[in-house]
Amino acid sequence: MKENATDSIKKEPIVTPKNTAPFSFVNNGPISQVVRTIFQDSKGNLWFGGEGGAFKFDNTMLLPMVGIQSETGKGVTVKAFSEAKDGTIWIAHTDGVSSIKGETVHNYYKSDGLISNDTWCIAVDAQDKIWIGTINGLCIFDGTTFTPLELPEGVKDTSVGISSTKMIHAILQDHNGKIWIASNAGLFSYTDNQLVNESKQFGITTPFVTKLFEDSKGNLWISTKEGLYVVQKGVVQNLTRGKIEIGKGIGSVTEAKDGTIWIVANQHFLYTFDGTKLKEFQQKEGIKRPVPFEIYKDQKERLWLVGFGGASRLENGTFIPVTKNGPW
Repeated sequence: MKENATDSIKKEPIVTPKNTAPFSFVNNGPISQVVRTIFQDSKGNLWFGGEGGAFKFDNTMLLPMVGIQSETGKGVTVKAFSEAKDGTIWIAHTDGVSSIKGETVHNYYKSDGLISNDTWCIAVDAQDKIWIGTINGLCIFDGTTFTPLELPEGVKDTSVGISSTKMIHAILQDHNGKIWIASNAGLFSYTDNQLVNESKQFGITTPFVTKLFEDSKGNLWISTKEGLYVVQKGVVQNLTRGKIEIGKGIGSVTEAKDGTIWIVANQHFLYTFDGTKLKEFQQKEGIKRPVPFEIYKDQKERLWLVGFGGASRLENGTFIPVTKNGPW
């Protein structure tokens, strides 16, 4: 582990050219690039990440964050965003992690002490420490040093193109301050310097845990390759067992304004759960939705989908594709 990693931080200004469409909009059609993730910061800006890098919608235009780059100066695929207390945006991507504060980008690489340049998830905890999940495990950045947190060896998922025995998929800090970690070795929690294998306690038999979500009631939702688990008042239930086709498993989960839980299943389908019934969401005929990587609720409690085919927003029961002119 390299000491004083900040000594070798690569710094690039943010270039925000006007009159530039960072995504490809053909004849003002929907975004044509792959959008992997969406995030809204404390100022209300929307961030989109994907194969074309990171973009910010500042309520007037969509701006490319061109300072985010690989160590060789190439572009990256953005996979996750998080925000620190001071408003710094942290970004996980295919060649390290980056931070944006004001007009300055810092790029961090394995040469700076990061355990792998192939990062998959990122989260800022209540103490402003940066938790970084990579293809080669988990590390924590305190602003100076990257410190690995060792998890048990897991299993490589041969059903997907990229996987490893140490892969970290998601990190979440719940309302009690406990850190939850989704990995190819199962589900773990971390508190008071103690790492606990929660898969054993919850009866999760698959090693592949992929997404984590905490709803407004403090219930924990756990996406896995064998279905969706929910932890309510200490009681664990596999909500989807025997009810829907799992295939590649459960993905992103979020909560709508009315408390309905929205679920991405098998990378192609959307389901809703109202507390009693699990129901497939049917899009209106003639309107195509993106193959969803993520479903997200913004600060105005509007629902968004991002994935293959771009981004779309739920309007009157239909996901409307986002074009250059919105809907934003």
